[in-house]
This record gives sequence, structure tokens and C-alpha cells, in this order.
Amino acid sequence: MPRAPSLHHRREQPPLPTQLPADAPSGPPRVSPLYDPRIRGAAYQILLLLAVGVVAWIAIGNAAENLRNARVASGFGFLGNTAGFDVNQTVIPFAAATSTYGTAFLVGLTNTLMVAVIGIVLATILGFTVGVARLSPNWIVRTLATVYVEVLRNIPLLLQLLFWYVAVLASLPAARDSYALGTSVFLNQRGLYLPKPLLAADAWALPLALVIGIVGTLAFRAHARREQARTGRRLPVLAVGLALILGLPLLAYGVLALIGIAPVALDFPVKGTFNLRGGMQLYPEFVALVVGLTVYTAAFIAEVVRAGIQAVNKGQTEAARALGLQPGPTMRLVVIPQAMRVIVPPLTSQYLNLTKNSSLAVAIGYPDLVQVFMGTVLNQTGQAVEVVAITMAVYLTISLVTAFAMNLYNRRVALIER
Repeated sequence: MPRAPSLHHRREQPPLPTQLPADAPSGPPRVSPLYDPRIRGAAYQILLLLAVGVVAWIAIGNAAENLRNARVASGFGFLGNTAGFDVNQTVIPFAAATSTYGTAFLVGLTNTLMVAVIGIVLATILGFTVGVARLSPNWIVRTLATVYVEVLRNIPLLLQLLFWYVAVLASLPAARDSYALGTSVFLNQRGLYLPKPLLAADAWALPLALVIGIVGTLAFRAHARREQARTGRRLPVLAVGLALILGLPLLAYGVLALIGIAPVALDFPVKGTFNLRGGMQLYPEFVALVVGLTVYTAAFIAEVVRAGIQAVNKGQTEAARALGLQPGPTMRLVVIPQAMRVIVPPLTSQYLNLTKNSSLAVAIGYPDLVQVFMGTVLNQTGQAVEVVAITMAVYLTISLVTAFAMNLYNRRVALIER
């Protein structure tokens, strides 16, 4: 029988070629630019931008031609013309005989910003309170919070503004029959009268002391965080902050008073036969707008807060209770900080809605940006394109700035994966 081949005599494999043929392509295969997704995507974007630019150019040209044919003036030169009308509620000085349309625009803008800022602060406080109350173990508190949310968020805001303005404030007595809250506060159909602070020329020390107190509070807060991270010891940030922010201005006031300077004087309202004189007047339109925006937006914020708290794992609460924390500190120190990463994004939307909803002030006569600029100024000048464009740009800018600030805060409280 023939012998089987030995393992030592296996068939030799032919050697692999060490070089490719001269005509073989090197590197990855080449792709035609028409099939490159990056080039094709960039080309589509360029074509889209060109199309949008052409449409915008045609629209602007048609609008300018129509304005010329209708003999309507264009441009922004009207902002320097004399306004000729008066505004009853102003933060900055405004006179009908000397102020311009540009000043009227600033009056409406400041009134809108004032309502938006006050409304956001009050709605946040009320919304967080109601949101936490909705999760209370107390049946009465929880039910009242639920009724508040379900009723107010399902009634249109315009109806609520009219309710506060017509049904509540309009039913107050006349000026001579004003409700007296103490000896220097009066409430009537014309609004709320309060003592008006008058700053003297040497009162610059008070705002300076306030700024120093705020800066000192922020510095102490940063030091307290570092100390807690290093040793675990919690410093009284709230007590020290209140002492600095409130104590330093009071100290500055006392020093000025000792040297014979009265930095702040109060102008008290005085009740006459038919009217009130002096003091500071909060008009009913302003009060109705702030109250309506606050209670309406707070109902939505309460639901946002409730959802954020329920998104936190219950194990966090159980762990805090195991460490001996009471329900109040547990909510403030453990639950709320973790819930903020869920609360902040929808909370930003509610802030933006409140700012834009303030334009409904035109329904109750509050002189905000829409009522003053898009109302009176537009009727007198007839330059609708410029007035509408400026108003839209202002609301867009306010919304973008608010969203940017809230996004910065959201990055701070966002959960960082390790």
C-alpha cells in the first residue's frame, strides 16, 4: 500500500504577492461629488437660502412699491417727531408737548418689562407653593391646590383679566369713600395709593450699600459651598445674606441720619374732600394685569413643579428620612434641587408665555408696548410696516434673552453623567 504523506511534507502554499499591480487603484474608492452626502447637503442648503433671499427681496420690493403708490411715508424718521399725546402710567418721564414717538416706544417697553418681571417673580412663588401643596398629605390643602389649578388654567386669560378689572376693581368705592388701610394707604376705583419715597441728592450711599450687600452675599455663598464640600459643615447662608442685603442699607441710612442728612423722605397720600393728593398711585389697570397674569401662569407652573417633584426617585426621600431629615428640609435640600432639572425647561416656556400674554393689556387699557406703540403711534403715523416690525423684534429679543438666561441656569442644574 502506498504510504500516506507525512505531516512534514505538506503542500507548499504559493507566496502572497507583496505588491499590487501597477494599474490597481490606491486608497478608498473615489465617489462622485454628486453622490457625496456632505456636498449634496451643502448644495441643498445654499439653494434654499438663495430661494428664501429671492422671495424676501421680491416681497420687500413689492411692499415698497405699494407704499410709494399709496403715498405712505416709509423709514424710521418718525421716531423723532413729537408725539402729542399723553400716557397716564409711565416709569420714565413723558410729556405730550415735548416727548417724541421714540420716547413713547420706550414708555411702552418699560411698562411691558415691569409687568413681565413682577409677574414672573410672583407667579414663580405662587406656582411653587401650589405645586408643593398638590402633593401635601393634608387632604384639605391638596384639594384646594387641585381646585385652583383645574379652575384657573381652564379659563381663558382674557376673561380673567376682565374679571379682575371689571368685576373686582371697578366695584371698589369712589375716591372720597376710599378704603383706608391704616393712615397712609388707600384703596378705591382709581387704584392703590401708597407712600412715595423721595430720594435726596445724598441717597447714593443706599444703593451702593445694597450692591455691596448683594456682592458680599454671593461671595459668602461661594465660600459656604466650598466649606461644605471640604468639611460637610453647612454655613447660615440665608441669615448672613439677609443681614448683608438688609443690614448694610439700614446701616448707611443710620449713618447719614446721624450726620444730619435725610436720604429718603416719604410723600404720604392725603385724603381730601373729593380726591387723594400726594403719594404713589398704582392704577387699577396695572393691578388687574399683574394679578391676572400671576394667578393664570401660576396654575401652569404648579403642574410643572408637581411633575418635577414626582420625577425624583422616592428612594431619595426615603434616604433623607433615614438620615433624620424632617419633611421640610428633605423637600428643600434633597427633592427640589434634583427636580429642577425637570422643572426648568417647561418653566422657561411659562415665562415666555407670561411675557407675550402681557400684550392682552390692551383689552383693559394698560399702556404697554402694544397699546402705546402699535395702538396710538400707529394710528397717528400710519407707518404700519415699521411699527409692527419694531414690536415683533422687541418681543423676539425679550423671548430670546429670557430663554438664553434660563438655558444657562438649566446647564447648572442638569444631571451630569459620570
